[in-house]
Amino acid sequence: MNGHDPLAWMKKADTDLDMAGRALRGKRKHPDSSCYHAQQAAEKYLKGLLVAQGIEFPKSHDLVLLNQLCISNGILTAFDEDQLDFLSAFAIRVRYPGVEPDLEEAQKAIAIAKTVRRFARKWLGVK
Repeated sequence: MNGHDPLAWMKKADTDLDMAGRALRGKRKHPDSSCYHAQQAAEKYLKGLLVAQGIEFPKSHDLVLLNQLCISNGILTAFDEDQLDFLSAFAIRVRYPGVEPDLEEAQKAIAIAKTVRRFARKWLGVK
């Protein structure tokens, strides 16, 4: 992947969002995988926006931090920080056994990621 191409970031993010949806289809649903991929998608959309502005960012899964970097560099996202914080938790939380997200949380995670996607694609002029 070309780390300097915002469209490459969008493409990888779209793949993660697709996987988030696929994890909830069929007889065996996987809300944990769905939440993980939704978080990854949102992260990559935000990083793609930063790449488009030539802004370096830390290696972080913290969507609130990435969003704040966007805002401080002129990308006025207006995302709800509580929702970004909710989604950020799935970068680590679902990788290991423990508290498992339910179907409702997975659907919420996907909805948040789709909101970030809509903004990113519009801001970048991608149809």
